[in-house]
Amino acid sequence: MSNKNRKIIDNFLSRTKIYIIIIAILLILICVIKPEFIVLAIIMFLLILLYSYQVNKKRKAEISDHIHELIGDVDSAAKNTLINSPFPLVILETDGNIIWKSAKFVDEFASTDINAYLDEIIREVKQEINNFNGKRQSIMKQIKIVNKTYKVLGEYVKSKKGKKDEYMMTLYFIDNTENVELYSKYINCQTCIGIIMIDNYEEIMQRLEAEEKPQVIASLEKTIYDWASLTSGLVIKTERDTFIYVFEKKYLEQIESSKFSILDTIKEILADGKQQLTVSIAISDEGDSNYEKYKSATAALDIALGRGGDQAVIRENGKYTFFGGRTQEVEKRTKVKARTFAGALEELILASSNVMIMGHTNGDIDSMGSSLGIYRLAKTLGKEANIVNNSSGDALENFLTALLEQEEYQEALISKQDAIQKTGKETVLVVCDTHKKTYVEAPELLEQTSKIVVIDHHRKSTEFIENPTLAFHEVYASSAAELVIEILQYASKEIKLEPMEIEALYGGIMVDTKNFTFKTGVRTFEAAAYLRKCGVDIIRVKKWFQSDLESYGIISEIVRNAEIVNESIGISIYDKEDKSANLICAKAADELLTISDITASFVLGHQGDKVCISGRSIGDINVQIILEKLGGGGHITLAGAQVEGMTIEEAKQELIIRINEYFSEIG
Repeated sequence: MSNKNRKIIDNFLSRTKIYIIIIAILLILICVIKPEFIVLAIIMFLLILLYSYQVNKKRKAEISDHIHELIGDVDSAAKNTLINSPFPLVILETDGNIIWKSAKFVDEFASTDINAYLDEIIREVKQEINNFNGKRQSIMKQIKIVNKTYKVLGEYVKSKKGKKDEYMMTLYFIDNTENVELYSKYINCQTCIGIIMIDNYEEIMQRLEAEEKPQVIASLEKTIYDWASLTSGLVIKTERDTFIYVFEKKYLEQIESSKFSILDTIKEILADGKQQLTVSIAISDEGDSNYEKYKSATAALDIALGRGGDQAVIRENGKYTFFGGRTQEVEKRTKVKARTFAGALEELILASSNVMIMGHTNGDIDSMGSSLGIYRLAKTLGKEANIVNNSSGDALENFLTALLEQEEYQEALISKQDAIQKTGKETVLVVCDTHKKTYVEAPELLEQTSKIVVIDHHRKSTEFIENPTLAFHEVYASSAAELVIEILQYASKEIKLEPMEIEALYGGIMVDTKNFTFKTGVRTFEAAAYLRKCGVDIIRVKKWFQSDLESYGIISEIVRNAEIVNESIGISIYDKEDKSANLICAKAADELLTISDITASFVLGHQGDKVCISGRSIGDINVQIILEKLGGGGHITLAGAQVEGMTIEEAKQELIIRINEYFSEIG
């Protein structure tokens, strides 16, 4: 008899016992009151016990027969339901042995090699069995078999074969194709919002003749409308240089596969010999409403423009995907933004308790020079100011030695720990020569104040400092020093720079432009001219960065051991442990570019437990895009990266893979 049946009968018997006990108590009370009824009471109780025994025996047999009959009917119904299941059903073991399968299962998968799919389910279940607790465990999977999608439901238990690692599974296959297709259709019908902006609209219009403007504008708009029509998209012109683009998500993959061919088509609108038109495009599908998607696209457009324009950015599933961006940044001749920023920065500093300034980790002369420029601005406005400095090594050793000989700067430069103590809610934090929140000298400071100012010239990455109070981010600029010099020129008070500050700012421009060779525009020379008027000692600056004979010999050896890949790219390795490896690699990469037929160079070296990579090019190849794939960044002609978890040889092979990817994308 099953435990369930026995439990029903036991419940019945227990109630009978309670009745007998109650009767016994009543008889005892009668006997206490009337002792003469004792014999009669005993006889009556024995008769009641005998009667109860006979009745219970008969009743027990009736209940048992009824339960058996009922269970038999249920078992029969269960067996019939199992055999005639409307869903394909299979019982199998984890060794692949099929114990039983329903007729529906046989019919459903008659023309399919179902064993391959069952093996896939078995492999997944075996991974879960490691946490098996001995009880029945449910199974819920979704699997595509030929043209249908099935939801697989079931459970598995320990097999009775006695084998240690064998389990028995019962699986139901429920056809979920219609629901999956309906959901896919729902997702594909969602809208994506895009923003298309002409990067250099004003500059182009100023250079065109009056009769040329209508023709160029008409050709430009027709190109945009024709491109959008390929995806049945809606384009609305909101400003002279801006368009809103709305389309269904099902076309997003098509747009990605075409790699935004419109970027190249736009450049062909103007005749040869004139500045090219370029566009920046941002697309997003993130957000519960169209407004949220528009705001997300706006943020993505800021990144595209911050990376120099002439590119497309897709924001999808929390990630950014970039296309294009292989042309040089166009210098903006107007200084309106510099003047506006200078005024806003001055007001922010005057309303603060103190000013904290920091550059990027492994600081260079550009980050230090621009920091010193902002330091002098804050001191001129009467505010306490400090520069966070944890940098060391040959890159700044000579300069810092000279700087710290002066008493003022001994107090101005503070450690990360001291900076954390001095930074409060009313502190203005100025970040120079970087916009990456993971690349600043002291990331903790970003959480201690909401008054954050960013001054940078590098192409914008996805790790940017979000929602700064002020940002002067111009990728056309040669250096952060150039941007700071423009800010100082528009200050309400006359800024009197100290000799070390003048030379540091000049050194920042000189190093980042490789002695005024790369990324130099009109405003770069204007900034240098301003420093010349301030009395910069150019010879002294040059001496700070002279290489000693030993370092020059190392650089020469690195250049000599370089190998050429893709016909024009030089790659070399500096395989020695050296605290100044990043500086040696940078100088060696610069030196490689002096060799004819080399259009880009990469030098790898050890930097602690990381591998540092310096990339340089003459402009034909975008080293920033290549090193961005390795977690780095920079500019078209100058970029760097730090790779973790790889040997230097593994990093080299990964670099070559990324170089090949770059050429396949532009090919």
